[in-house]
Amino acid sequence: MNRETAYWMALEHEWICSNAIGNGKIDKMNMVIRFLHEKKISMTDFFQLSNDEWKNEFEITDEQIIKLEQVKKSVPNYAFLAETLQSNGIEVIPIVSSEYSKTLKENLKKSAPLILYIKGNKQIMQENSIAIVGSRDASDIALQFTDNIAKRASKEWKVVISGFAKGVDKQSLDSSIAYKGQSIIVLPQGIMTFESGFKTYYKQIIDGDVLVLSTYHPKAGWAKELAMARNAIIYGLAKEIYAAESKPSKNRQGKETKGGTYAGVMDGLKKGRTIYVRKPDYAEQNDNNLLINSGAIPVDFNGNIAPVIYGSDNDALPMVSEPSINKKNFPEIIKDILLDYKYGLTTQDILKKISSDWKPDKLTKELGKLPFIEKIKKNNKNYFILKDMEPQTLFNYNESLY
Repeated sequence: MNRETAYWMALEHEWICSNAIGNGKIDKMNMVIRFLHEKKISMTDFFQLSNDEWKNEFEITDEQIIKLEQVKKSVPNYAFLAETLQSNGIEVIPIVSSEYSKTLKENLKKSAPLILYIKGNKQIMQENSIAIVGSRDASDIALQFTDNIAKRASKEWKVVISGFAKGVDKQSLDSSIAYKGQSIIVLPQGIMTFESGFKTYYKQIIDGDVLVLSTYHPKAGWAKELAMARNAIIYGLAKEIYAAESKPSKNRQGKETKGGTYAGVMDGLKKGRTIYVRKPDYAEQNDNNLLINSGAIPVDFNGNIAPVIYGSDNDALPMVSEPSINKKNFPEIIKDILLDYKYGLTTQDILKKISSDWKPDKLTKELGKLPFIEKIKKNNKNYFILKDMEPQTLFNYNESLY
C-alpha cells in the first residue's frame, strides 16, 4: 500500500507541481488518471508499463515519458516518506478514492488536487459544509458574525471549513469547537509541519470533530503563495460560502489593493457559486457592498437573507428595522440587539442600530441603569454586553428615561 501511495505522491510533487508543466500537460494527466480508474488499473501497474504502452494506450509524448521516468526514480524516497506519514497517523487520499471529498471534486473539477493529506475523521469530508471567509484584520462585528454563523452551522450539523489564518478563519474554527461542531483545517503548509497544531487540537482530532488537511508536500513550510493557493481549496470544500468582511489591503509598495477575500468571492461568483455576504452597517469601511452589487447575496447578522435598499451611488445599504426607542421598549430593544453580539457593542454601534436622536452620553447613562448590562473595556473603548442573568430580569427595569 505504501508503494501505491508513493507513486501518487511522486506523480503529484515531481510532475503535476513541477514548474515545467503547463495546464495542457496537467489535463493530459487528468485524462490518464480517469482512464486508470475506469480500467481499474493501479498507479503501481501504470508505472510498470513500457514506454510503447504509455505512447500507444495513453498517447503520452516523448517529453512526458522522460518526466514519468524521473517520477519512477523518485518513488523509493516517497515510499519512505509514506511510511513516516502512516506511522504518524496521516493518510494520503488519491482523487480516485471513494474517501476523497466529493464536494471538492464537484467544485474544482479538473483543478481538484491529485491527493489529499489528512489526519482525523475523514468522514467529515462527505458531510454538508460551509466556509466563513474574511479579513485577517477583522472587525469585532465581523468576528461576531462569524461566531453566529459557526453556531448555526453546528446546530445544523454542517462542517465548518477553516483556513487557519488569524481573524475570521481562526474565529470560525474556535467557534465551531466551542459549539461542539465539526471542522476541517485547511493548511497553508505541509501536514508534517503542523506539529504544534496537532498538540493543540489533539482532543478534537481524537474525538472526530476536527480533520486536518493539506494538499502540499508534507514537509513544505508556510509560504505566502501556498496560503493564497490554499483559498481555492477552502472554497472548493464548502457547499456554502459566507463572507464576513472584505477589507482592502496594501501591497509591498504601500498601494491599496482589494484583499484576498474580495478576490476569492469574485472568482467564486464568476464560477457560478452562490456566496452570502454580511450586509454592512452604514459607517463600515469595507468592500462588502461591492461584493453584494457584484452578485453576492446579502445576509443579516444571523445569516438570513436580508433586504436591501440602494443609495444614489448604487451601494447596497442595510434597511433599519429596529423600532424607535421610547421609555417602555428601551430594555427590550437593547437586549434584542445585544443578544446577537456576544462581544458587545459601543454606544456608537448601538446608536446606528436604533432610531433615536439620543446623544452617546445619554445612551451610556441609561445603559448603566439596566441590571442585565455589563460594561467592559477593550482597546480603550467601552463595550456593553449582556450579563448571564435570568430572562425575567429584563422586565424588572423600572425607571424614567427623561
